[in-house]
Amino acid sequence: MLEPAQSADVVIVGAGVSGLAAAHHLTRAGVTTVVLEAAPYTGGRMSTEKVDGFRLDRIGQLLFTSYPELTRTPGLDALVLRPFAPGVLVHSDGRHHRAGPPAPTWSTKGARGSARGALIAARALASAPRAPRAPRTAGPATPRPATPLGGALDQARLSAALGRLAATPAERLLTRRELPAAQALATRGLPSRTVDGFLRPLLSALLSDPGLTTSSRCADLALHAFARGRLCLPEGGADALPELLAATLPPGTVRTGVRVTEVSTTSVRTADHGELACRSVLLATGARAAAELLPGLRVPSFHPVTVVHHATSEPPLAEPALLLDADRRGPVAYTAVVSQVDPSRAPAGRTLVSSTVLGPPPPGLDALVRGHLAELYGTSTSGWETLAVHHDPEAVPAMPAPHDLHRPVRLLTGLYVCGDHRDTSTVQGALHSARRAAHVLAADLGVDLPDAVDPMSTAA
Repeated sequence: MLEPAQSADVVIVGAGVSGLAAAHHLTRAGVTTVVLEAAPYTGGRMSTEKVDGFRLDRIGQLLFTSYPELTRTPGLDALVLRPFAPGVLVHSDGRHHRAGPPAPTWSTKGARGSARGALIAARALASAPRAPRAPRTAGPATPRPATPLGGALDQARLSAALGRLAATPAERLLTRRELPAAQALATRGLPSRTVDGFLRPLLSALLSDPGLTTSSRCADLALHAFARGRLCLPEGGADALPELLAATLPPGTVRTGVRVTEVSTTSVRTADHGELACRSVLLATGARAAAELLPGLRVPSFHPVTVVHHATSEPPLAEPALLLDADRRGPVAYTAVVSQVDPSRAPAGRTLVSSTVLGPPPPGLDALVRGHLAELYGTSTSGWETLAVHHDPEAVPAMPAPHDLHRPVRLLTGLYVCGDHRDTSTVQGALHSARRAAHVLAADLGVDLPDAVDPMSTAA
């Protein structure tokens, strides 16, 4: 509860990852901060539903071990990342094909060699299940069928391209000509089979954009993170990250169940808890909620996302891999046996399969998803139990070309805004935006924050 006439240096509206991260940067510098959240829980879109011992993410947030803000954000020292198997599996013509960077380069370079980066990488390595090897069988060799990556020469070109991308600084990627991602793929010097069979489904999954209208610069940054790191999930569910941020703030910093109705440079007014005086206000809500408090703020378009969770008795895949559909014969963009990646997400003896549908969900979604999953995994899904279907029509802010990766965070002196809609529509973008806003706000208050912000580090 807010006390009458209570005040703080900064009031942050919204307890998603961006607002909580900004609170960490400010409180570490001695700025008294209060975070107000209308919902009864923290985390915003990074929330996890608990059903019969299963942990079900409402939006399938894919992270990378190479995200630098995971190591730069105070309060995340205890974060445990569970990595997928290296690269991804691509399903085509009834077979699985592995694709990815030529070698894992994500150990410490993705975090610029920091000790915390090494710690997160070591935890990820220690928790990564090893992929089983296929048994060798005697008999005459048979020619391998064509893969969605093309022939051996095409695959070598892809491997070289990913290697070059991993070695390219992010600031150089941001100087490339900007086009819609679908258009830019044709200019990368790779064969069309590799583009259509691997890069398109991969980028659709990473950007939640099946039409690939996203800015090519944002797509390049996503591929850069893929080439430098490993796909991963927070242990215990997506809400583990915001819960850790909230738990490591000073007691009383975060107040849930407090709905803000009006903001100014010197106070916020709430629906049921009176007014709170302050020296600055930082809006860390989603784009639409921010525009409701400050009419005139631009609201982007969004990519809808639906996540379907199924329970099975046996894992339909023997390794913790992200599985893409190169043939695009059904609604599922990507799927994974999530309990193989993070065993804490399913009770003992049960298996959790989580599948993501991009765009508006079609009628008869569950039946269509089951049929598609039966083809992707090569097994019957008739006995699978549907645990939950989570649909969010505004899951991911769109980033069409041209896209400003560093939209201003200062609206007025004393009034600021941050979130993934100000940078890139990723956890990395949300955390980076929070750090930018905290530095600008602190400078206006005459306070120096450590760790200067690299203006080009959005997705390094």
